[in-house]
Amino acid sequence: MENYKLSDSKLVLLYKHGNEGAIGVLLERHKSRIYTTIHLIVKDRFVAEDLFQEAFIKAINTINSGRYNEEGKFLPWMLRIAHNLAIDHFRKAKRYPTIVMEDGSSVFNTLQFSEESIEDIQVKNETHQHLKDMIAELPEAQREVLMKRHYMGLSFQEIAEETGVSINTALGRMRYALINLKKKMEQHRKAYDKNIYPR
Repeated sequence: MENYKLSDSKLVLLYKHGNEGAIGVLLERHKSRIYTTIHLIVKDRFVAEDLFQEAFIKAINTINSGRYNEEGKFLPWMLRIAHNLAIDHFRKAKRYPTIVMEDGSSVFNTLQFSEESIEDIQVKNETHQHLKDMIAELPEAQREVLMKRHYMGLSFQEIAEETGVSINTALGRMRYALINLKKKMEQHRKAYDKNIYPR
């Protein structure tokens, strides 16, 4: 609990010296500001959550590699990382279809329907079931972190404590879970397109 009273720079220093809990304090302390910065750009809370995780993983990797030199300016540094990731995502989204997760469901492109037809509802229901199936295929460690985070709403600090791993490991498992899910979704989308538009 003493960690919560320390400055950002002290917490970064503690983390560099092996205190895993220090990074969890930083994450919880600044999540709202960082997440909001991302959400204002991408305008999708699930994409924003994914990019927030990516921003923190990038920050952790930078600190671990010894390249972090923003002493006393952790939040502005994190906000720059978050902003750049969000802008990159926004630019790519204008060129390519993106995957959007919502309430344990997903869609495979950014097409928005002006009104929901019976076919649209059926596709969403099928998509929801496909996502469940894809999650079930993930390695157990990745599936566990994803379920605890997205379905149980636990923080990464809580997930780390419950599963007996470091926050770094919990974040890494979440990242790989999302990467693997997106690969599976892309494969499914290509197969779906091929069935509808055979060549």
